Amino acid sequence: MGIVRYRILLLFLFKIVLPGAGTGWGQQLPPVEAPKPMPGTQVQTPSLRVTTTEVLVPTLVEKKGGGILYGLKADDFVVEDNGVPQKIKVQEEMDTAPVALVVAVEEGGMSALEFDKLSKLGPLLDVFLSDARSRVALVGFDSVPHLIEDYSHDEEKVSEDLRQLEPGDGGAAILDTVNYGVTLLETQPKQYRRVLLLISEARDHGSKHTKPVDLIKKIGESDVLVLSVSFSPAAAELAHDAMDSGENRTMSMMSVLVMALEAFKKNMAKEIAKESGGEYATFLTDKRFEARVVNAGRDARNRYLITFSPSDPSPGLHAIKVRTAQDYGARIVARANYWAEGQEQETGSSQ
Repeated sequence: MGIVRYRILLLFLFKIVLPGAGTGWGQQLPPVEAPKPMPGTQVQTPSLRVTTTEVLVPTLVEKKGGGILYGLKADDFVVEDNGVPQKIKVQEEMDTAPVALVVAVEEGGMSALEFDKLSKLGPLLDVFLSDARSRVALVGFDSVPHLIEDYSHDEEKVSEDLRQLEPGDGGAAILDTVNYGVTLLETQPKQYRRVLLLISEARDHGSKHTKPVDLIKKIGESDVLVLSVSFSPAAAELAHDAMDSGENRTMSMMSVLVMALEAFKKNMAKEIAKESGGEYATFLTDKRFEARVVNAGRDARNRYLITFSPSDPSPGLHAIKVRTAQDYGARIVARANYWAEGQEQETGSSQ
């Protein structure tokens, strides 16, 4: 049975909106530099998973006063796929897999104003690298993403690179970089939790290879988890995030896609997080930035791993809603959508 494997995509953005008209959509994204395998490991060849027979829904359940609500079983959750309740399974233990982390930092545009914050990021990565098998790579980008530091468990290498960032050109190709980062993470062993930490300015400037609809599809197929932290959100957007429980999500697959694309135009960072089941938060100061990184790493691991086989695996974007059978007054964070491709067979990456 083909399983949509769990990956984590962690995005720290300062609020993003769509690039302006006239960008060259449809061009091929520059190839990802192949990372070198770490000593004692074997890099898995990624497969093209084109059939969704089991969907994984990492779910955070946070008590009203703070802290994680533990001990829940399958009967304690209700999961709906396009409004239809599903038969689910819940893994007994919280996620304990090692992490493959890609840190993608903007070097172009206005990012130089944030270099001081980024220089202090290195030690905070320990929350993701606590397992000795975990590894981190560093990507920089302006108009084009590029690999700065290959995968290793040495956080100090990344810290040194972050302290020596140099301003790039005027570009900030955020959509292309997210695409690039996910592709780079797909080279990592399948049992790892893939995390992309993206730090960027407010607007996408210069993405030429990745359409928003293609990124929605890629995230939906790969089970990435997006945690977004915005530098300067609007108060109205924050209020919407706090109030959005998923009650008003439409059940039409076409409407789901249209609404997602419209939401991307308002705040891409928030919507990418919502699509994947991640969190959206903000920071203004260095202290707040550090707290958001630590909390994001903690919450990424304290999630129930819920799976289900769709009762109606129709191709396209499906809306997911997760709630508890009993009202605990808890905050529930779970992916909003997944993408079903139809009944094709699994093929190798060379095809």
